[in-house]
Amino acid sequence: MGGMDTQRAGQDVGVDLAAVAGLLADGTRAAFCLALLDGRAWTAIELARHAGVAPSTATSHLNLLVNGGLLAEERHGRHRYVRVADRRVVELIEGLAALAPQQTARPSSLSASGRQQALARARLCYDHLAGTVALAITDAMVGRGLLEWGSEPGLTSGGVSWLAEVGITVPSGSRRPLVRACLDWTERRPHLAGAVGAALCSHALTVGWVTRIGTTRALAVTTTGRRAWSDYVGLPTDDL
Repeated sequence: MGGMDTQRAGQDVGVDLAAVAGLLADGTRAAFCLALLDGRAWTAIELARHAGVAPSTATSHLNLLVNGGLLAEERHGRHRYVRVADRRVVELIEGLAALAPQQTARPSSLSASGRQQALARARLCYDHLAGTVALAITDAMVGRGLLEWGSEPGLTSGGVSWLAEVGITVPSGSRRPLVRACLDWTERRPHLAGAVGAALCSHALTVGWVTRIGTTRALAVTTTGRRAWSDYVGLPTDDL
């Protein structure tokens, strides 16, 4: 009876939560979604290689994710690419990843260990920074009075002036919140997201404060970036 009651309750409110949960209940599909948090569009072959499955298997899983609304597809000529459908999906995946049990299995190789460490240190979370570096930057901005970081995160007047000083432009006219706290799935603490977080990340990539590591979403802080964060928010270079 319990299962029938649950199914009936879902029908009564017009929401099939189990359908969305089922899409992410498969390990391969979950791995695809985590990889796509780098904000780029991937091909089925690239995702198959990433997850260690056959291209045909990857295509079947991707069709389910696209039909379920979690991914969107783009076609360029004969090539098909997929990406995360929108920011709501990003928030869902990051939130679930933060709640998921930490894996205790040891990396199979030194290269795998290095990739894990790089991702935990600094990475793209769709369009903003994540990892220990992002948390250090967020903490430093809060300490400088640039951010309000309570139950309702926001940008202070000092933060507005700081953005102009640094040369970071936040697009206007968007319904997106200026500042949002995004729970970091490796550190289990929130880092800066929202329009300000996206603008800061875009600026950091454009001026070379951070660079991509290979084809993953891991990032490395450059020497220029260390100096910049030290100058602009007083962040010790050892924290980067």
